[in-house]
Amino acid sequence: MNLHLRYNLDKICRAVLKEQLDKFGFRYSMSDSACVYFHDQIPDDKYIRLYETLQKYGIEILDNKKAVMVQKVKGIICNMIDNCDVPLMKISAHLSNELGENYRTIAQIFSETCHMTIENYIIMCKIERAKQLLLNEALSLTEISYKLNYSSVAHLSNQFKKITGLTPSSFQRIAVSRRHFKTTMLN
Repeated sequence: MNLHLRYNLDKICRAVLKEQLDKFGFRYSMSDSACVYFHDQIPDDKYIRLYETLQKYGIEILDNKKAVMVQKVKGIICNMIDNCDVPLMKISAHLSNELGENYRTIAQIFSETCHMTIENYIIMCKIERAKQLLLNEALSLTEISYKLNYSSVAHLSNQFKKITGLTPSSFQRIAVSRRHFKTTMLN
């Protein structure tokens, strides 16, 4: 028997984080931007235990300003793309508005930290989202390109092939045949 799952990593992460913070008995509130606000000062020993506990789940506490900014940029971009809510304004202006920072500074910090441009990161995220939509939704390539704010299906297809080495339809065909093969092997 196979279970094909769809999951939201953000929801999972928030649930694990909430569970662990509650175990420690902290008074806190959480924002949508992966930030926890503590109502009281945290003793060093509890901070270290929390840090170690969260690392077991792959959750890292960011404690330098550049890493925090990069995480915020990634969060904003992932939320936009995951929700198919790409703003009509330029993404550079959107990031500047959201972070209250000059885009040039944001882009420089992102490039230094991630060794790629924000634009390349956006393309990678959009292609990952396109792969999810191709596999899990009954959407045409035209609908996917529209949802992800591509100027055309050809533009999406070109970027998809550049990143994955496959056309979207080849990717979908291979994934379906692999899924079918695994199903028949288990029966």
